[in-house]
Amino acid sequence: MARKFLYFVACLVVLVIATLMGLNYWAKELSEYAFVPAVRYQAQAAAAQDAYDKPEAWISRGTGTPTDPARWVPSGVSRPEPMPVAVFFVHPTTLFDRSRWNAVPGDSMAASRADLFTQGLASPFNGAQQLWAPRYRQATLGAFLTDKPEGHLAVDAAYADVLLAFDHFIAQTDPKLPIVLAGHSQGAVHVMRLLRDRASGKPLAQRIVAAYVIGWQVSLDHDLPEMGLSPCTAPDQTGCVLSWASYGEPADTHMADAAYARMPGLDGRSRKGSAFLCTNPLTGVEGGNAPANVNLGSLVPDANFHGASVVRGMVAARCSPKGYLMVGHAPDLGPYVLPGNNYHVYDIPLFWANMRADFARRVAAWQKTR
Repeated sequence: MARKFLYFVACLVVLVIATLMGLNYWAKELSEYAFVPAVRYQAQAAAAQDAYDKPEAWISRGTGTPTDPARWVPSGVSRPEPMPVAVFFVHPTTLFDRSRWNAVPGDSMAASRADLFTQGLASPFNGAQQLWAPRYRQATLGAFLTDKPEGHLAVDAAYADVLLAFDHFIAQTDPKLPIVLAGHSQGAVHVMRLLRDRASGKPLAQRIVAAYVIGWQVSLDHDLPEMGLSPCTAPDQTGCVLSWASYGEPADTHMADAAYARMPGLDGRSRKGSAFLCTNPLTGVEGGNAPANVNLGSLVPDANFHGASVVRGMVAARCSPKGYLMVGHAPDLGPYVLPGNNYHVYDIPLFWANMRADFARRVAAWQKTR
């Protein structure tokens, strides 16, 4: 299973790299021509209200199965004892199709990629008693690379599915059980909106252990107030948000800056120029600097992608004045680092063991206070 996972991740990352290298060197107009769908946007029919009653609507569903992707652990790592918490994880973009704006049910390629990314990115949370990860009609990559209204419509359509899945998740979990929300990249965008629409100012907020909003900037002025949670400022704090975007040094962040400015905040206003949250995943608190010797382990594939190992002390982490997470001199992880020393693909793997420990610590803290 691990060999298959790493092989397909390598193939997918090559595709992402080719895309973003084009964005790095080509003009905006050419980038849109190459990656943004040229077809008219077709409104997505709303999913049936019982769509997420069906097992096939989920990558991971509750207590899981022996082949559940999110329950995967790397070799040499023990499987954790179940903790009393329910996790809702939203996978990142795995659709790179220029012929449509949203994934369609039955798209086997996008679905298999989603399974594989869930396996790698949700695994720090697999000590949860329940772990849920929905399939959804995600927006294609090009939706995030354009100012066209079609891009926003595609993201909205994807979110409608995630919202329906989340409501099903809440309905199916014990109301006394705490919850964690987590997402990476496009998944993080949807988690931010879930917090605004379903938790902020509502009783559900009292059940939230933490929200891991990874690989997408959270504006301190235009996003965080709408989400109703504060940044995590202590390693055992609950009811708070963690967020970071990883770069090696020297870093070139102009593409991420442009994407950040392009999408409006949760308050509907432009985020351009506003400061954003940077959590240090090695300490679990907002801002600061941590040396490599406190990194409990990065998830690193071998040269042939036949396996993975957890390597201690691989990278340090510090939050830059601009808000990006710097991991020091760019570590050698092969050709899968994005232009500008952008470690987006590795936002979670670089800090895999620390995230696992952070998750367990916050769940224990929530239980203690209750």
